Parts: sequence; structure tokens; C-alpha cells
Amino acid sequence: MRRTKATSKARGRVTSSREGLAIDDRVHAVLSRALFEGRLAPGSKLPEQRLASIFNVSRERVRKALHRLVAERRLEHIPERGTFVPKPSLAEIGTVYRAHRVFEAGVLINLITTLDETILSRIDRHLEEERDAASRGDRAASIKLSGGFHMLLVDSLQSPELSRFLRELLARSSLMVSAFEPASLSLCGVDEHAAIARALKERKVERAIALSEEHFRHIEERLARGIGERREMQIEDSLSPLLLDDADA
Repeated sequence: MRRTKATSKARGRVTSSREGLAIDDRVHAVLSRALFEGRLAPGSKLPEQRLASIFNVSRERVRKALHRLVAERRLEHIPERGTFVPKPSLAEIGTVYRAHRVFEAGVLINLITTLDETILSRIDRHLEEERDAASRGDRAASIKLSGGFHMLLVDSLQSPELSRFLRELLARSSLMVSAFEPASLSLCGVDEHAAIARALKERKVERAIALSEEHFRHIEERLARGIGERREMQIEDSLSPLLLDDADA
């Protein structure tokens, strides 16, 4: 009988732990989606108590999700002030996209020497996914896939160090796109990616580099335009539609 009770308690703890992890993941997923879809205004403070009320969970659950997002560089934590949505300046955006241009030029120079049909087929399949997301008007998926195109290029070099560098760079630039790029302009990147891919297929590395640089400059221009158009919303208004989607899923 004692063994049965002990077993029941152990199972209860496991179930409770799983439920807790599921709640943590849900809070993290909704906040991540809100960031990727540009629903949270740059510079917005994310108070734990307010979020706990919105999600109907404890502050501890919210704190875990916020810490995770800070570790992923999607949010910024300022000691004694709180956690905030990043608000990059035009200068910071320029610095990040200059790094993108310089880095990808080197990637393309190295990739052209090892390019084969397997890599080209992967690029073609990825572009199809991008076109599908664009046709659906799925901005969040388009942003992720856009970054995925550049990751695919660097991953093809099979260098973990280079891939890690780009992944960290994309963690910053993807949020800039989510926050500032006008929704009406956020789905045109697939055509620019396709042009880069065509240049690679034709083994025209200088053309591919020029197209890549133009692509990143276009993003900078769209971000500058988006900064002027950005409209702030209350946190509750930003998250409510996502919570309803999550409940219906």
C-alpha cells in the first residue's frame, strides 16, 4: 500500500512537472510569435505582473519565459528597470546589415567553389517554402524562412563557427525586421533570394555578391521607412489575438 501511494505521488509530481513545462513553453511561444510578428512595440516594457495577468499564470512562469527570451537575445533585460522589447537605432540597424553584407560576400565566394546539385536542390526547395509562405501572407513564417535562406547558404560550407556567427546575427536582424519592416513590404524578399540563387547556379559569384548587397540594403531602407510608420499598441491588445489562436489550436 505504501509503495502504491509513493508511486502515485511520484506520478503526480511528473505530471505536475510536465504541465508546468507545457505552460512555460506556451508563454514563451506566444511571446516569441508576438515579437516575430512585430506586435510588441520596440522599447516596450514587459512587466511580469501584467503578463502574468494576461496569461493567467504565476509571475514565476512569466519570469522563466522572459529569461529564456533574453538568453535568445529577443528581449533585453536592464537591471533594476525590467525587461524590454529591443529598440535599435538607425545606426545600430546599419551596423548589423553592414555585417550581413560583408559576411555573406565571404560566404558566397567560398560557396561557389563547392556548389553542387545537392546544395542547389536544397536552395530550390527552400525558395518554394518561401513562396508558399508569401502566397499565404504568413509574415511570421516569411521572416523565419528569409533568415533560413541565408543560414542555408552558410550551412552548406559545413563550418559550425560560421553558422553560429550568422545565427547570432540573425537573432538581432530578424527582430529588427519584425519590429520595423512594414507588413506591406515584408514578403518581397523571396524574389531577391531567387535572383541570388540564379546567379549561383550560373556560377556568377560577383553577380551573386552584388545582388546580396542590394538585398540587404533594401531591407535597411524598408526598416527606416517602418520606423516612421510604427504604431504602438497596448500589450493586452497585442497578445489577445494570439492567445485566442492558441486556445483554438
